[in-house]
Amino acid sequence: MATTASAAEDAESNDSDAVMTVQKTAEQELKQQPGVSIITAEDIAKSPPVNDLSDIIRKMPGVNLTGNSANGSRGNNRQIDIRGMGPENTLILIDGVPVNSRSSVRYSWKGERDTRGDTNWVPAELVDRIEVLRGPAAARYGSGAAGGVINIYTKRPTKDWHGSLSLFTNQPEDSKEGDTKRANFNLSGPLAGDALTMRLYGNINKTDADAADINNAQNGSYAAGREGVRNKDINALFSWKLTPSQIVDFDYSYSRQGNIYAGDTQYSNGNLSPNGLVDSLYGSETNRLYRQSYGLTHNGFWEWGTSKFTASYEKTNNTRLNEGSTGRVEGMINSDEFSTSRLENYRTSGEVNIPIEQWLSQTVTLGAEWNREELNDPASISATDASGVTVGGQSGNPADRNPKNSATTAAVYFEDNIEPWVGTFLIPGLRFDHHNQFGNNWSPSLNLSQDLGEFFKVKAGIARVFKAPNLYQSSEGYLLGTRGNGCPKTISSGSCYLLGNTDLDAEVSVNKELGLEFAAEGYSAGITWFRNDYKNKIVAGTDIIATTTSGYNVLQWENGGKALVEGLEANLTVPLLRDVLDWRTNATYMMESKSKETGNPLSIIPKYTINTMLDYQVTDKLSTAVNWTMYGRQKPREYSETRLEVDAMSNTEIGAYSVVGISLNYELTKDLRLNGGVSNLLDKQLYRANDGASTYNEPGRAYYAGVTMSF
Repeated sequence: MATTASAAEDAESNDSDAVMTVQKTAEQELKQQPGVSIITAEDIAKSPPVNDLSDIIRKMPGVNLTGNSANGSRGNNRQIDIRGMGPENTLILIDGVPVNSRSSVRYSWKGERDTRGDTNWVPAELVDRIEVLRGPAAARYGSGAAGGVINIYTKRPTKDWHGSLSLFTNQPEDSKEGDTKRANFNLSGPLAGDALTMRLYGNINKTDADAADINNAQNGSYAAGREGVRNKDINALFSWKLTPSQIVDFDYSYSRQGNIYAGDTQYSNGNLSPNGLVDSLYGSETNRLYRQSYGLTHNGFWEWGTSKFTASYEKTNNTRLNEGSTGRVEGMINSDEFSTSRLENYRTSGEVNIPIEQWLSQTVTLGAEWNREELNDPASISATDASGVTVGGQSGNPADRNPKNSATTAAVYFEDNIEPWVGTFLIPGLRFDHHNQFGNNWSPSLNLSQDLGEFFKVKAGIARVFKAPNLYQSSEGYLLGTRGNGCPKTISSGSCYLLGNTDLDAEVSVNKELGLEFAAEGYSAGITWFRNDYKNKIVAGTDIIATTTSGYNVLQWENGGKALVEGLEANLTVPLLRDVLDWRTNATYMMESKSKETGNPLSIIPKYTINTMLDYQVTDKLSTAVNWTMYGRQKPREYSETRLEVDAMSNTEIGAYSVVGISLNYELTKDLRLNGGVSNLLDKQLYRANDGASTYNEPGRAYYAGVTMSF
């Protein structure tokens, strides 16, 4: 598990008189690179997300929301997609610890998971900051960070007793869209002087599903609208100052996320479901995620530098109605019985940061990690029944196939933040990972920051990052099937089975970026070019490895061809009135995002995205803001990959459109803060058809209000 110095920074903020001041670590310096954005608690308070933190993270440069693949059949369950690399290449951390609950959800033939992702485990009001790392800056975090890293930091315990109660509601103008109600509390303070402090928070969130016919009423589509959610969260953190320079944290969290069904998450009119089951489930909880985590962290501040050790455990129970795993009904609910998959993650890590003043001013970082993940998913393994048939050396009988799989990864890494002369920083890094199934991976990186006079800086980086095969791709007993239409179009006849593969290579991406920045008297601007050369992407295979006695072609997961992602990011901040009125803008332009073999995009995202905000501090107590986001056109896949798609590819595009919002924040008293606003002021709505690029609903005009009472 990749550790960070941020928790140590938080500890320093509580005990600044007890610790040493040293040159920045490589990790801290990397947060100044062009591919890094910071979202503060103040930013979130001014424009709170309706339900999920992804609502606000998506407004950072290089970030969008998308499904798990270019197919888009899970459209409304969109997740963070950084620089067009897809959600599976975005690593989510909470307080520096990877969160892996979405990996408990079955991985489909097209590379999708029926999940929202892992950005909804922390209530918006309890976030201290969110760090968004893109490109080479994310290389130190290991497998799964080829697109980037989202690091969500919760609020730390305080030395004095403080508490808060927050209430929030979002009410759409369109009655067919689900409304939201949220309530949470936070309590923080000392238990034994300054030596032992604690923080406790809880949260309840309810978002209703869109109406079952929201899309059918507009365009005749049976594709579902946005599904609802019922969240319950409790989190406790105890911080014990053993000495002024040694701090131990223990944290525990429990969360429950229940999905409120809006209809089939895939395109279907329900005719394929048994006895009309799909239609009858509207408004019910069809799946629930239960997540528990425990963590123990020691931060040390010594004469020679700093140290950090972390041990954590995460368990996710994914309880959901049984679903189909073959052909057109893959992912469609086909039973009123629930099954549970369990994913457990064990992690330990240690890191030291040592400042060295001899020869060159530098801070060396040395770290080591160990991670084990264990998956047990009997429902997904048994969903495809091929009893009496041997499939590529595996029994087709579900009872004979092992529902368990596991993987262990160990890593060591080195980083250095070197200042050879004033205004120049070199950050070399090298990470070595050993996977018990898929061997060794080296991840070298080099980042540079160079002052160009008083106002300009040039920054650059290059890194090799990787992603190990997931536990479904590498499970030999995980069997998917299709009667023919889902087979690759290169296979002219017959039905197909798809098997797991234990002989895969890790996916690899070489990430590069080059940026120029300007800053002077509150003004700032920057432009960054990025390019990711992606290879070994794991896809459903097209080569026949065997044929069953029943005549099925046997395929397996395999490493596919190469892909290229390239684009520009830009930002501009203008203080129109110093400390009163600021204008902030960022933009992303995708030059390329395609598979080199097929030309299809890795994921369907806008050609360009522009986010701009006017932030007006009217008085000491009153502030207001106007947000405007413009999305460029979104083009569908153009190359058919299966027999069914050969004559059924759609060229439907989503044209450019804008979303405007206004917000108002007022501090009524020292302990009472009010906020409210209107999202999508111009009421621009999109209705999902699962046709071409039309894969998601854009909600219309809505009104939100919140109140926070504190002491």
